[in-house]
Amino acid sequence: MEFRNIAVIAHVDHGKTTLVDELLKQSGTFDAHTKTDERMMDSNALEKERGITILSKNTAIHYKNTKINIIDTPGHADFGGEVERVLKMVDGVLLLVDAYEGVMPQTKFVVKKALSLGLRPIIVINKIDKPSADAERVVDEVFDLFVALDATEEQLEFPIVYAAARDGYAKLNMEDPDENLIPLFETILKHVPTPTGSDENPLQLQVFTLDYDNYVGKIGIARIFNGTIKKNQTVLLAKADGEQIRGRISKLIGFIGLDRTDIDEASSGDIIAIAGFEALDVGDSIVDPNNPIPLDPLHIEEPTLSVVFAVNDSPFAGLEGKYVTSNKLNERLDSEMKTNIAMRYENAGEGKYKVSGRGELQITILAENMRREGYEFTLGRPEVITKIENNVKLEPFEHLVVDVPDEFTGTVIEKLGKKKAEMTAMNPTGDGQTRIEFEIPARGLIGFRGQFLTDTKGEGVMNHSFLDFRPYSGSVETRKNGALVSMENGVALGYSLFNLQERGTLFIEPQVKVYGGMIIGEHARPNDLDVNPIKGKAQSNVRSSGADEAIKLVPPKKLNLETALEWIENDELVEVTPINVRVRKRLLDPTKRKRAVK
Repeated sequence: MEFRNIAVIAHVDHGKTTLVDELLKQSGTFDAHTKTDERMMDSNALEKERGITILSKNTAIHYKNTKINIIDTPGHADFGGEVERVLKMVDGVLLLVDAYEGVMPQTKFVVKKALSLGLRPIIVINKIDKPSADAERVVDEVFDLFVALDATEEQLEFPIVYAAARDGYAKLNMEDPDENLIPLFETILKHVPTPTGSDENPLQLQVFTLDYDNYVGKIGIARIFNGTIKKNQTVLLAKADGEQIRGRISKLIGFIGLDRTDIDEASSGDIIAIAGFEALDVGDSIVDPNNPIPLDPLHIEEPTLSVVFAVNDSPFAGLEGKYVTSNKLNERLDSEMKTNIAMRYENAGEGKYKVSGRGELQITILAENMRREGYEFTLGRPEVITKIENNVKLEPFEHLVVDVPDEFTGTVIEKLGKKKAEMTAMNPTGDGQTRIEFEIPARGLIGFRGQFLTDTKGEGVMNHSFLDFRPYSGSVETRKNGALVSMENGVALGYSLFNLQERGTLFIEPQVKVYGGMIIGEHARPNDLDVNPIKGKAQSNVRSSGADEAIKLVPPKKLNLETALEWIENDELVEVTPINVRVRKRLLDPTKRKRAVK
């Protein structure tokens, strides 16, 4: 049996997961009676809601006596480490590009990695059924990108397939009829090389993703580069630091469609999952004990951002969550790190844990998942991770690309200038929009998205990816407005909120429970203001006309986890429970706060 191993790469929302769904359906991998979900590869509830892929996943289809292993990768730059590892496990890449949006910043990020590994991509121009699609222009854009990234002659002669994944058809020329995905299957068989390596060689396999099962323990998803592997076989685990551990394979798992099945053996070139080693990590090799030839360990990206998770100590602690103690927090974070290798955490004492990751999105997704599982905790303001080399303090920089309507370009450039951003390119895209590129310190981006959406009236699009560590660039401007802080415990009343709404933007509505030190809104001025949201109207025994006029309240600005984390300053915390996300001052007592300022 022949194998083909491919990864699907693209910018967020260009249709990777939808394409994989259609490939599964049309290859006959499902029986006619199997009911399938839309975007079935996105199994996690958050992935379904946000329509983004977070974890790379693999599946396999059979077509004409060939097993095609497909890995669906995340398109978001926060998960760049995942993508890079996946690319080392495959022999070909499907690069999906939206027929209207064309090449986007994260497309560049993944393509650069793929080309440097010598992979030869197959270009799939997707969504050609869009009325505004312009496939010719997009093919030119892809070609220019490849040239800019120093592609070889062979890589520049890429095969092109035009597709509409949602409608389930692909074609090699725009004039061909819209039928099915067979042209794409044929292109994969023709242009993706068969895996090198042979069953006769000594065993070599490398783990590129981890999974965890309560019964089996750690599961490593791996590619076999050479040799064959059998269940219960004795093998040697070669770790990245050179340590070697003997053990046996207790379980061997094969992929077909979306199912995992127990298998007895697998041969060179296939992608499978193994269990039996607790010490398994990403990048480790499993080799033949009689003839060990370990593979090069994989490079894992450094985290650039950290957030402190701590036990909730507000007056409402323990009222809404199921797991509230520091032991529970510790256990949950510990189990997350078993499978998520791009994140780290350390105990900072007093029920605090410092969690580091590749970006705000990665950390808020962990927090959102924990909240849904019944955990209650507080989050501090995200901080960038700095390092010191040759007595110079370095901080992470990001490559930022924004698309904004022409009339807002001045405002956006001015705001970013205050955040120490340097403009590197500015191109009008011709439809009333301008694309501007910047290099900016990562901490200048913390909390910038909300400001950016306000400045562009919600029409701007921003994307960023990690560049490198550079010398520290001085202080960056932070939030301009102060907070409206409640000074009483109780239930907020419409009468007092009506009087407070001219002071700023409220985050709460009437009948919400509040406590002293909780932030109920954003002040219109730079200073913090202590307010009383629970004061009712004084009753009088004199009836006068107009005394009881109806009060009109402006709808509050509701904060979700991400907007709250971006909004807070260093002396504030986000309180996260399964039911609510609240913002509060770190010190609840107003006199202590005043002392701390001095």
